[in-house]
Amino acid sequence: MRTDEGASYAAPRVIAPWGFAGPPLWHSDGMTTADPAIAAAGAAPGSGASRVVQGACPHDCPDTCALRITVQDGRVVRVAGDPDHPPTGGVLCTKVSRYAERSYHPERVLTPLRRVGRKGEGRFEPVSWDAALDEIAARLKAIAARDPQAIVPYSYAGTMGLVQAEGMAARFFHRLGASLLDRTICASAGGDALVATYGAKVGMHVQHFAESRLILIWGSNPITSSVHFWNLAQQAKRNGATLVAIDPRRTDTAEKCHLHLALRPGSDGALALALMHELIRHEWLDHDYLARHVNGWPALRERALQWPPERAAAVCGLPLQQIVELARLYGTTKPAAIRLNYGMQRVRGGGNAVRLIVLLPCLTGAWRHRAGGLLLSSSGWFLGRRRDAWLQRPDLLPGGRRPRTINMSTIGDDLLREASPPFGPKIEALVVYNSNPVAVAPESGKVVAGFARDDLFTVVLEHFLTDTADHADFVLPATTQLEHWDAHSAYGHTWALLNRPAIEPLGQAKSNAEIFRLLAARMGFTEPCFADSDEVMALGAYDPAQVDLASLRERGWAKLELPEAPFADGGFPTADGRAVVDAPGLGVPDFVPNHECAETTPALAARYPLQMISPPARHFLNSSFVNVASLRAAEREPLLEMHPADAAARGIADGATVRVFNDRGEYLCKAAVGARARPGVVNGLGVWWRKDGLAGSNVNQLTHQRLTDIGRAPSFYDCLVEVEAA
Repeated sequence: MRTDEGASYAAPRVIAPWGFAGPPLWHSDGMTTADPAIAAAGAAPGSGASRVVQGACPHDCPDTCALRITVQDGRVVRVAGDPDHPPTGGVLCTKVSRYAERSYHPERVLTPLRRVGRKGEGRFEPVSWDAALDEIAARLKAIAARDPQAIVPYSYAGTMGLVQAEGMAARFFHRLGASLLDRTICASAGGDALVATYGAKVGMHVQHFAESRLILIWGSNPITSSVHFWNLAQQAKRNGATLVAIDPRRTDTAEKCHLHLALRPGSDGALALALMHELIRHEWLDHDYLARHVNGWPALRERALQWPPERAAAVCGLPLQQIVELARLYGTTKPAAIRLNYGMQRVRGGGNAVRLIVLLPCLTGAWRHRAGGLLLSSSGWFLGRRRDAWLQRPDLLPGGRRPRTINMSTIGDDLLREASPPFGPKIEALVVYNSNPVAVAPESGKVVAGFARDDLFTVVLEHFLTDTADHADFVLPATTQLEHWDAHSAYGHTWALLNRPAIEPLGQAKSNAEIFRLLAARMGFTEPCFADSDEVMALGAYDPAQVDLASLRERGWAKLELPEAPFADGGFPTADGRAVVDAPGLGVPDFVPNHECAETTPALAARYPLQMISPPARHFLNSSFVNVASLRAAEREPLLEMHPADAAARGIADGATVRVFNDRGEYLCKAAVGARARPGVVNGLGVWWRKDGLAGSNVNQLTHQRLTDIGRAPSFYDCLVEVEAA
């Protein structure tokens, strides 16, 4: 790779994975031999001996695994699960077990880059850190002098770490007075619904699913997305439990369950109401629990009685007997547990559907058993135990004012909008980290057009030249999880974790926190908090009165102290400790039909008769890991799963190239004809990078920016299309 200032290239490459593109750069707060958890297992570089460093998986997954990272001669040679950490049990998914392959990838960005081609071409020249930071700070200062709200941070869950996600970055943007970002793109519909009903994002302990006698796996494919929960479900199955999958797609998980309800996308709320109807009709209710621990039960009872199974069967596209049998199983089996996931809330009525489903265990009193109840997210258990205000410092906002909020799910429209009184200033600058919005945000044709604006200044912190990085003015090389400090909470279990750097940062990479620390200095921010090191922030992320910090430091993880059956006697984290039916501003939950369907948009459905969902490909995680060779080889190419009847009606054979289209655009991919898709529904597996698509686009070319009923979230799975042979 040429490194002179005049060079330009499309894909920076490492000189050698065990060498560096420049002099070795340690964080000032990096790994030191003073840390006993590292030094005790350490060996001198070049000795041939190995050492093991404790880490944590940073990715957007409920399992949040504890890692053991083996290092030899300064190079990671193995990433394994920690066998002593109960949720991990020594097991990693296929993706993270190959994490070293990602860190040492030959196309990793290892030096700051400045754009020399047109936006989207991916042509850059290497520059020094000083040159990059000086120019970025100068541009941001000029924009902030006019209105700091014209600067927008854009980030999500590329890392879930408390330091490298929204730690130092939040301090920086709060001090700057930039626009706030509403981080809605994955889970806010279900999350807000859970808070409206239970008071927080809380649920049963994942390890107790192994003792359940019935498990409803609703809107989830844990074989792909939560392998440790699947192990627990398999334990329960071996002990005689019945497993039920509720999912429009016949996933790997659905194939291995006793019963699969392949309902239409967006009809989950109708199914939940029909189950309630049958629980009421057959008196499969815990009246004492409802009277003592639920507010608003009479209104919910009245609503549920309007939804006999026959009505729900017509809406859901399910055989009547499946709904009746599921209600019988749920009403008569104890303990019964629901593992709800976020796939089913990515439709217009997703929030209401979640509110209905999470009330089901209250009707039957399933919460009385530690192996009964429901789990969607456990992240609320960490509130009050994390030191969020100290980490993110919202008090740094100038004058205590609150800037406008940009919804990350409507970034396509927002980037193309001119200044206006309700919207505020036109967006002049984006700083993107931990996300790839050009690939993952809905209605990506508009997102691409917005990122291509010549008057938009864009900085991207990244490991690779993603679709988004290709549109950047500057790309700054970020460290991976193997190279920096971080602290983690979880949304699928209740253990806090710590990640230590196992190796020096490759090339000239710096942690996200260090990059924002350096930018803060260039901007003239002198508050002492900008001197906090990554290590200080990671070790200070938890309240020592609430989390066993000694265990966290010594073992890399610490279990939160919580009741075994948290809501056996009510005690939900609501104002009065009772679950809420008639939530303020929301009313009693009900079935809400899709934005795009035959019922609400019949003319549109006549032109585009197929519903499309876009679940993740098995070997990818959102748009991460798409460029890891071994994982990409397993996925092979972008696919659209079609039912044989839908394919035959269109003259489409298995393996044929197809054009998937609607009014928002078109997408070329290969057809996979078979039993994965139900009739009338196609599954566009994602999220491939656009530049890897057959015609430079991906499935989000077809999705729209309309939002969910609750939580302001995108409706990715609420989408009508047509398909034809290309």
